[in-house]
Parts: sequence; C-alpha cells; structure tokens
Amino acid sequence: MGDEQFEEGQIVLCHVERIIGTTVFVKIENNINGEGTITFSEIAPGRIRNIRDYVFPGKKIVCKILSIRDNKMQLSLRRVKSNEKKELLEKIAKESSYRAILKTVLGEKSEKIIEKINQEFSIGEFFEKIKENQKLLEDYMDKENTEKIIKILESKKEKPKEIKQIFKLSNKSSEGIKIIKNILENSCKNTKCNIFYLGAGKYSISISGEDFKNLKIEINKVINSIEKQAKTTHSDFSLEK
Repeated sequence: MGDEQFEEGQIVLCHVERIIGTTVFVKIENNINGEGTITFSEIAPGRIRNIRDYVFPGKKIVCKILSIRDNKMQLSLRRVKSNEKKELLEKIAKESSYRAILKTVLGEKSEKIIEKINQEFSIGEFFEKIKENQKLLEDYMDKENTEKIIKILESKKEKPKEIKQIFKLSNKSSEGIKIIKNILENSCKNTKCNIFYLGAGKYSISISGEDFKNLKIEINKVINSIEKQAKTTHSDFSLEK
C-alpha cells in the first residue's frame, strides 16, 4: 500500500527509530517516504527523568499529528486520549484479521488482490462495505473464494455489545409517580435504550448494538436528559458507581 493521506489531529501508529538530543524520531505506519518527530515536551506532561520510561528505539506508540510540513510531521504522545488510542489499536487489529482471512483463502494471490482493493478502499473499509453488499467480493475474486470468505465472516460475527447503568430517581410529591414516568418516557423517546425498575427508587438502563462508541453516546444522552428533567421537577437523581 502506498502513502496514506494524513491530516492534522489524526491519531497514528508510530515506530520509534532513534532519539537525538531532546527529539524522538519515528516512522509513521503507512507513510513510506515521510518521518515524524516528537519533542520531549510532547512525550509526557511535567519533567521527564528518564525518556526510556516512555520511548525507546523499536517501541510502537500511538501519537497525534500536530502539524505537517512537506514530508515531515510534528507529533505528540501526551495529547492522545485513552479512548483514541484504544479505537486505533482496535481498528489495526481488525485490519490485520481481515488481511489474514484474505491470505488464508487466496494464498499467493492475496497480495495482488489486497493491492487492488487498496486502490479504492482500506482493508477495513472494504470489509465494512462487504457487510452491506457481499457481491462486492466478486469484483475481486471468483465465486468459490467469495463464498469461503463470507462463511469465515459469518463464523466470526461479533456478538452485540451491551452497556448498562444503574441509577436512582425519586420524587416525594403527590404526583411523584407520574412525574418519574414522564421523565423516563421523554428521555427514552426515539432511542434504543431500555429502562427497568429494580425497586426502592432504583432503575437500570441498558442499550445493545454493534458500535460501542455510538451506544455510549446514546446512553449518555438519555442519562443527561433524565438528570436535567430531574432538576426541573425537583426530583432526586443519582448514578450508582
């Protein structure tokens, strides 16, 4: 695969090559011709006593692109959030798994077919599109190998993810039950969230699906809505840790 198109703010996987003075030089994955640098101030906050506690030649690190000038990139290690790092590593692991499937089924032909796929998509994007349209495989290989890959994908299908949160919600007024019911119904309207009463003013909210990031966003919206409405109706709300 040739050089990937990079942009400022992007999270990338890097390989530490050398350390000179107060600068770390890295090779960015899928960037054949360019090089990246990280100043010590972008390695970690505060004073660094031993740089090798953070980086050393040969180590793989996840960085954020701060700026791009010609073929050189200024990077940061300390500005990468834990969820950003996790998402990139999961994406890389998935792409590695997809490449392994192609190599297992296609053998020696796999490299040429992967190269052909990469002219239009990344391997990850290609397999996401296959989920919507399996016939896309037939543009790159014969029907027999297409069926083999589909069978492998079916056997590896991820189980739906689920997020749960327990919370307390109560209102001591004479209309308390009605108020609580309205809060929960209004907050869950047009969402995939389910709420169950556990007793003693305690509830469980849950949501299931394939994309953990989107599930987290949706359940947080519902919880924020419940909390906001609880304040305006003088209800008591708290999350259980």
